[in-house]
Amino acid sequence: MKIIIAGGGIIGNNMVAHLTQNYDVTVIDKDLKNCEEIYTQFSATAIHGDPKEIRNLKEAGIENADYCIAVADNDSDNLTIAILAKGYNVPYIFVKMNNPEYETAFKLAGANNIASSVSMLVNKFVLDIERPEIRRVASFGDGKAEISIVELPVDSMHIGKNIATIGKDIRFPEDCIIAGIYDTKLEELIIPRGHRTIESGNQLFLVGSSESVERAYHYFSQKK
Repeated sequence: MKIIIAGGGIIGNNMVAHLTQNYDVTVIDKDLKNCEEIYTQFSATAIHGDPKEIRNLKEAGIENADYCIAVADNDSDNLTIAILAKGYNVPYIFVKMNNPEYETAFKLAGANNIASSVSMLVNKFVLDIERPEIRRVASFGDGKAEISIVELPVDSMHIGKNIATIGKDIRFPEDCIIAGIYDTKLEELIIPRGHRTIESGNQLFLVGSSESVERAYHYFSQKK
């Protein structure tokens, strides 16, 4: 699989660190020093130049790329990169967005995945302030789907119940699932089945919308 990362910086470098072990990754960046560091640290191909110039994209292999990831500093640069990638029929175009007003333009440019750095940051801080008991591990689509961790209170009325019983309870949100249980005493992650019971102090990995996770938290907070 061939991946082009258009723009270096902190985001680009961290992506390179995660992707180079398994994929063919090429980075295009204006910063010569950064290109040298990418090549030295990760043995990835790094092209020194403007990532929105066609000649640099061609040198990176845009004509055969599976992914083009635009993480330049400016939305206008990322929009140009997305348009060029679409012109070369790149199947997957990911972009970093700073200003939400660019979202429609990015979609028209063919972006399959848009990461809004501002909205993700704001949402995380606001949610962590308003509900610190719920730890958000990851959020997608501005809270439409998220993975969160909730610790089961020691006085919860649901201690000792199994997953199947909880799932059938009409008070438990339908669009939320218990994807994992972390036993803090045994320091063990458990992938729950229907017969698995939840115990005091268990940390529950919940998957669902922001609203459904909130309802699930209130469900587990019901006292005996």
